[in-house]
Amino acid sequence: MSGFPWSAFALNLLWAAGAALAVMLVTFTVAVRRGLHRIVDIAWGVGFTAVAAVTLGASAGEGDVVRRLLVTSLTAVWGLRLAVHIARRGRGHGEDPRYEAMLAKAPGSRNLYALRMVYLLQGALVWLVSLPVQAAAYVPGRPSLLAWAGAALWALGLAFEAVGDAQLARFKADPAHRGQIMDRGLWAWTRHPNYFGDFCVWWGLYLQACDLPAAAAVSVVSPLVMSLLLIRGSGKRLLERHMAGRPGYAEYQARTSGFLPRPPRKKGVGPS
Repeated sequence: MSGFPWSAFALNLLWAAGAALAVMLVTFTVAVRRGLHRIVDIAWGVGFTAVAAVTLGASAGEGDVVRRLLVTSLTAVWGLRLAVHIARRGRGHGEDPRYEAMLAKAPGSRNLYALRMVYLLQGALVWLVSLPVQAAAYVPGRPSLLAWAGAALWALGLAFEAVGDAQLARFKADPAHRGQIMDRGLWAWTRHPNYFGDFCVWWGLYLQACDLPAAAAVSVVSPLVMSLLLIRGSGKRLLERHMAGRPGYAEYQARTSGFLPRPPRKKGVGPS
């Protein structure tokens, strides 16, 4: 197997940065006109899809066509499903309380503060986290068993996200469940099936780049950063802080895994 084309990959990094930035700037313009910054969450999945599409074009003549199409398809399916889900979930709602709280502390223009602290930051994260998608497109040789195992891990993650989101949506749509904690289906096995799904998706995409040590080394930071965000950053920890005061949530924590799925604990065992 030949070496990694560093010069072509470096150019791809610039194209990917431009794609992520374009998505965020367009979203910012729409958000300002609508007075609703929560739509930036929709742009998260769209940004990854844009980076994957640009990478597919920029890597023409490089890498392996099967791997390039595979990693692009996996990224686009995940990103567009997530974008559609978030768009549907937020339809008819006002501003996200997270952004309201952040922008209330803005020094000067709220919109410019949002541009710096939300849109440009998320664009930078899209670029960083997508490194395995970019690197995999430049790996020569057909995907190995490791790469196909990564695709299987991606599929597991997508299933956890999609099924968990659908179960939660049905639960919330029933007025009889108002004020209750969702603890059924996948939510009985982990308090965060969507975050666990994201975790599997990005480690699965990283495995697409692992057939070449150089590509694996240059992109390993991405799944590590995503894992940190999901478990210790804006994912699990922030949501559980928000949910801490809800009636019944402490009991739910005590019997349900905090991240990795497993059967519910019996009563009397501490939370994870």
